[in-house]
Amino acid sequence: MFIKGFTYGFDGRRGAYRTEEAALSMERLAMLGGDWAALAFTVHQDTFYSTQIRPDYRFTVTDKDVETAVNQLHSLGLKVCMKPIVNSRDGVWRAHIHFPEREWGDKDYWKEWFSSYTAFLCHYAEIAEETGCEMFCVGCEMLGTEHKEEYWRNAIQAVRSIYHGPIVYNTNHGKELGVKWWDAVDYIGTSAYYGVGKVPGDTMENMKAVWDEKKEKLAELSRQNGGKQIIFMEIGCRSARGCAMMPYDFSHREFPYDEDEQANFYESCFQSMWDEPWFAGFFWWDWYTKLPTREPEMGFSIVGKKTEQIVKHWYAKDRK
Repeated sequence: MFIKGFTYGFDGRRGAYRTEEAALSMERLAMLGGDWAALAFTVHQDTFYSTQIRPDYRFTVTDKDVETAVNQLHSLGLKVCMKPIVNSRDGVWRAHIHFPEREWGDKDYWKEWFSSYTAFLCHYAEIAEETGCEMFCVGCEMLGTEHKEEYWRNAIQAVRSIYHGPIVYNTNHGKELGVKWWDAVDYIGTSAYYGVGKVPGDTMENMKAVWDEKKEKLAELSRQNGGKQIIFMEIGCRSARGCAMMPYDFSHREFPYDEDEQANFYESCFQSMWDEPWFAGFFWWDWYTKLPTREPEMGFSIVGKKTEQIVKHWYAKDRK
């Protein structure tokens, strides 16, 4: 399999997927010439140490919202990977969700959290099955939980009892070797926010050289797992000077606008990864629910930027 994809909808809130703006945004996304969309949305737990995951009915996208987005993306000819994500309402990155390794009093925090997390996954796995989603993602950057192998295997087994398509897990860049249960999923996923720029405004050629180094470790990971393919479940770079050095950055607003740096990041990755047989493609980060109107837009969006044409060029190509 090879995915020419983009992530859609992470900025969505209750009702947002059922608006005219969302429909126009999905139509523009389909015009890239890709064939997949990862529908990403969040449900929260109160703190990084809470054991209950639950919707906030003021903000959380509804089941109807999710179904509408899947159906609209399908109608545009795109396959859908459903990607429900847990975030912590206290602002702590979900990678830091963690609990004591032993019971405290009469409470087993890990057991309680995984019970809630598994129920969360199964709820959306049911919607993915009913709407014909072509892939399901069982987690995103849950680094603090990845060592709980038995719990993860049980959660994935529960999802498989409901959803019958391929399953992927999305770890974070540089942490791929820490997951000991890749055999339980069908694809290895990672957020490939590798810093391939060495200086602000670095060249495409220099960035490609770094990608060529990075991919050797990823190829070895695939070999260690019987040739299982690897998907860049998230990858992207803001259109701001210096962001190719830390493409995961979303907070620095003092950097100058730079379309070229974003374009070089995309082009270098395409050139390096495109024909690797162990590589299963991209879900670039990210495509907004409502098309951006501010100029210059210094976020991850590629709409109206040089990078949009780069993506169209590559997505029109076939692999060797």
